[in-house]
Amino acid sequence: MTFVTGLECSRCGHTAEPGRLVNTCPQCASPLLVRYDLHEVKRHLKKTDLLDRPADMWRYFEVLPLDEEEAIVTLGEGFTPLLRVGRLAAKLGLEQLYLKDEALQPTGSFKARGLSVAVSMARTLGARELCIPTAGNAGGALAAYGARAGLRTHVFMPRDTPRANYVETVLAGADVVQVDGLISDAARLMQQRMAEHGWFDCSTLKEPYRIEGKKTMGYELAEQFQWVLPDVIVYPTGGGTGLIGMWKAFAEMDELGWIDERRPRMVSVQSSGCAPIVRAFEAGAEESEFWEGAATFSSGLRVPKALGDFLILQALRESRGTAVAVSDDETYDAIREVGETEGIFLCPEGAACWAAVRALHSQGWLRPDERIVLFNTGAGHKYVDGVPQFANL
Repeated sequence: MTFVTGLECSRCGHTAEPGRLVNTCPQCASPLLVRYDLHEVKRHLKKTDLLDRPADMWRYFEVLPLDEEEAIVTLGEGFTPLLRVGRLAAKLGLEQLYLKDEALQPTGSFKARGLSVAVSMARTLGARELCIPTAGNAGGALAAYGARAGLRTHVFMPRDTPRANYVETVLAGADVVQVDGLISDAARLMQQRMAEHGWFDCSTLKEPYRIEGKKTMGYELAEQFQWVLPDVIVYPTGGGTGLIGMWKAFAEMDELGWIDERRPRMVSVQSSGCAPIVRAFEAGAEESEFWEGAATFSSGLRVPKALGDFLILQALRESRGTAVAVSDDETYDAIREVGETEGIFLCPEGAACWAAVRALHSQGWLRPDERIVLFNTGAGHKYVDGVPQFANL
């Protein structure tokens, strides 16, 4: 059974019935969010029930949108390690520093969560061909889950996307189109061809279900910390689905009675070469402006404008959080420092989070006794030919 009550526009509040293929709000083209009857979920599911469930993200099935478990398209995603990084923490005099390591997902990044749910729902609702523009990891995940589901996939990516992302996408059987330019350019070309062929759009926040997979990071954090949320979450932000999803998860868990009203301060981390959220946050704006000339080797952060920018900024302000931009040089130094100190090969986006922590610590924004969680959103190995400094090793 499902506890879904409907789809709600994140901006204008328009509601839509579930049970059919939809993308954004028909009234204002903003992202749609899945809503649940959490009172009924609370009657059917207790926190203690989770103790007997498999260690994957589908342990939270009642707050995910599928009707039946047989419809799940899975490669074993979810419940990634939460590692205490004490040697790294000691460098700054921090007492409780943790790293949530999404590199161990089936496709090597956190994108596995969202695409598992999106592909499961798309197949259930009748889609047969799926498409996506990607900075790299999302394309690989769509291709993999599409193959698992028996669906055709079409992936549009910048030509300078790390080669590992291109290879994994091709080997999963996707039709891959390389584009000169950014993910925004890839999206424009995809929109043209999608309209011609009738493909279903799985772009970030242009369908309602990827965010449901990403929100499970919030459920996992709460469970791994014995249902007491951390004080600070530091998260790399391109499209921002994970940050928005976790903020949604915290509200759901509060209504379920699983956590109290306290929330982490959310930190959005971007590259100084593409920082539309940081610029908007500092300006007090409600949404971002397109970032011209975006340039960074952190390919997942090279998103000139996020569709859900207003939701990201809302979460930052509601949580009393902040937004930080770090340079590529700082990011590379962070990759080396974390590798030498903790033996973890971070992706550039994850490394940017450690660089941000260093910056926030120097500003006095972090207290030594706070529980702080960094997110590593992918495997560093996938970027060995995408970071210029690696060529000199």
